[in-house]
Amino acid sequence: MYERIVEQSKKMIEEFLSVVPMNKGEILVVGCSSSEIVGQTIGKGSDFNAAKAVYEGIASALNEKGIFLAAQCCEHLNRALVVERECAEKYGLEIVCVVPKAKAGGSFATTAYENFSDPVVVETIKAHAGVDIGSTFIGMHLRQVAVPVRLSMKTLGEANVTFAKTRPKYIGGPRADYEG
Repeated sequence: MYERIVEQSKKMIEEFLSVVPMNKGEILVVGCSSSEIVGQTIGKGSDFNAAKAVYEGIASALNEKGIFLAAQCCEHLNRALVVERECAEKYGLEIVCVVPKAKAGGSFATTAYENFSDPVVVETIKAHAGVDIGSTFIGMHLRQVAVPVRLSMKTLGEANVTFAKTRPKYIGGPRADYEG
């Protein structure tokens, strides 16, 4: 089962990046309920093996492109995010002092923290795109104009999956030129 989750996670991100090209150094926020993946209620059946499988698939696809992963923590850490220190420094993110664990952060964020080369936790971010696995509500971490992206994969394990990209705001009214 877990090998399949690794494969599906990588395939899901590769499909997303084929539809939504991201540049090296941009941020993809991922909210992931391992409980939902294994058919439990969010927050009630944390599964580190599922979290590790998702992390492995997503991280390998993002690392190939040089895209930063921001792993959203659970509500007990106010949905703070685990990122690489390089990401926090590049975007001027304020680092906070906490280490995610299974019951305060969640399995996916904890797995990211344990596997990043220099992990830090930040409270807020404005990511370029996002993936929500299991209805974890990543919207607060996206740039202001989020646009849903429809892909062939709608579930990962038992969890619903939704995707979003962002775009700059349209401003200026009917006289503005948006094509540059």
